[in-house]
Amino acid sequence: MQSRIPRQSAGEQGGRRPDGTDADAPFRAELASVVSGARRRAVRDGDRQIDTAHLLHSLLEYDPEARTVLGEGARVARLLGYLVQRSIGYGLRWQAAVEDSGAVPVVTGAAGFSPLAAAAMEAARARAERRGAAGACGVDLLAALVADPQARAVEVLARAAVEPQAVLARVDDHFEATA
Repeated sequence: MQSRIPRQSAGEQGGRRPDGTDADAPFRAELASVVSGARRRAVRDGDRQIDTAHLLHSLLEYDPEARTVLGEGARVARLLGYLVQRSIGYGLRWQAAVEDSGAVPVVTGAAGFSPLAAAAMEAARARAERRGAAGACGVDLLAALVADPQARAVEVLARAAVEPQAVLARVDDHFEATA
């Protein structure tokens, strides 16, 4: 039986961007690892698309700045615990449905992002552009993930007692401190 997990990372695909991403959208290189990890997680979990919880999980794994903004230690450990529970079966109710707030049309097919995850990727790019950055970083994506109250990432944060508005305030503080 062949593995369903892709063997190539985003950077090894001959310059081709992962399915479901805008080839012209500027993202910093570290987001390629986040997207690639989210894609592997979605395939392994049997999910039809990458959703905001997959992206949040990968951000916590691959982006030290995003972990710092969330507050390292117990908070991140709780978040990872909920995300791991989801990946081992507690999130099965999500597998049958596309993550969608109803604001955008449902995307069908096995590849790509859920509508909310695609919107978060676009919002991260737009945030970076407003800051005058050359490309979106993980903290931009974190802010975009918590912006829609219907996102699965927000549901995971709520279960870990992390307030999305507090995350957005920490994101703003982070960018002010690094400016």
